Amino acid sequence: MSQSVIPLKKPKMNPRRKQGYIMFLMIVPFLALVFMFAYLPLHGWMYALYDYRPPFKLFDCEFVGLRWFTELFSNASKRALLLEVLLNTFAMSGLSIAFSWLPMAFAILLMEIGNRVFKRVTQTLTTLPHFISWVLVYSMAFFIFNSNGLINTLSIDKLGLYETPKLFLQVSGKGVWLMMWLWGRWKELGWSAIMYIAAIASIDQELYEAAYVDGAGRFRTIWHITIPGLLPTYFVLLLLNIANFLNNGVEQFYVFQNAFNKANIQVLDLYVYNLGLGSGSYSLATAISIMKSVVSITLLFTVNTMSKLLRGGDSII
Repeated sequence: MSQSVIPLKKPKMNPRRKQGYIMFLMIVPFLALVFMFAYLPLHGWMYALYDYRPPFKLFDCEFVGLRWFTELFSNASKRALLLEVLLNTFAMSGLSIAFSWLPMAFAILLMEIGNRVFKRVTQTLTTLPHFISWVLVYSMAFFIFNSNGLINTLSIDKLGLYETPKLFLQVSGKGVWLMMWLWGRWKELGWSAIMYIAAIASIDQELYEAAYVDGAGRFRTIWHITIPGLLPTYFVLLLLNIANFLNNGVEQFYVFQNAFNKANIQVLDLYVYNLGLGSGSYSLATAISIMKSVVSITLLFTVNTMSKLLRGGDSII
């Protein structure tokens, strides 16, 4: 007697697991871009092991091993210049970290504005500079603060405040650090506050209502509700800034550098740029970049360990 075979039903995939696969496939293109632009170029680190001289091919140049790394510390002139560059880098980054609370304070003040139109206009005007290139920023600075610029023209010809032009863009000495920090804050303050504005919006509004019922005023609610609600976001961003302590960028310092401020404006990234593309010392510039990357990774894992110890297991990686 023949028996009918009942086909087995294929088990259905867990909907949650299926959703996970779909989400992973959505981020695959971004992972590919990160690999192409962040990890694939690391093969260029080989230039630090050769005495590269263009237009020759890399493997046709002399292999020197770790010579460029040791020369940074054995050569007195290079060591002195590197220490000067590191001092500028530490000063610029130190100012940024010391005043890293400014975007949070600005976000709090912005959210406390009652007039919605004024609030939106203020937020828009303070965010727009982020999208302006540093070349245009310097063009505006040159138009306003040049020896024949707007400020000097008005002060000398119209107001008669002084007779000789003031060289605002030729500031030398440690004043360069403050000037660069002020330009950076003007450009990035509104953009940096967006993260805190989003964090404020996520705070439970019932906390504010309960505080008002208990008789708390605006400053009390800010101190006891808003600021504690923003501290986790602030500490994460602070730790990331500490991990990027040596990364100041190139564009801002490159466009503002001149013969008067070069000794105080040359940070590590600009030094590498001038050394590589300016002087043609590609191998030495690559060696410095490698050391900077190693120090940055070390700082990242150090602050991550500190975060685990100080914040009860919370970490950034």
